[in-house]
Amino acid sequence: MSVLIDRPNWPGPRGLLWSHLVSDVSYEELHAFARVLDVPERAFDRDHYDVPETVYDRAVELGAEPVPSGELVRRLRAAGLRRPKHRPARPPVPESPETPPRPAARP
Repeated sequence: MSVLIDRPNWPGPRGLLWSHLVSDVSYEELHAFARVLDVPERAFDRDHYDVPETVYDRAVELGAEPVPSGELVRRLRAAGLRRPKHRPARPPVPESPETPPRPAARP
């Protein structure tokens, strides 16, 4: 098992600090661990669970590895499990008068 948790440093609802809980093995492992912690499914956001500081010690007791936030993200990316927020598409670059028009696509 390789479930990771960062320190509760992120301000959130109810005046609590929040951590990120991830797995660098699989989403199935992450969801199973969250169920053991009684973390609701609604706390899952793309590739991690947001968990309140009240859950941190129990998560570590159950085997979550405490790591700095940067390491958590690096390991999630290295495992191919990072799902970043979608960024708005860049606006198209306007063609300059010197640029010839692109040929139309063939059907």
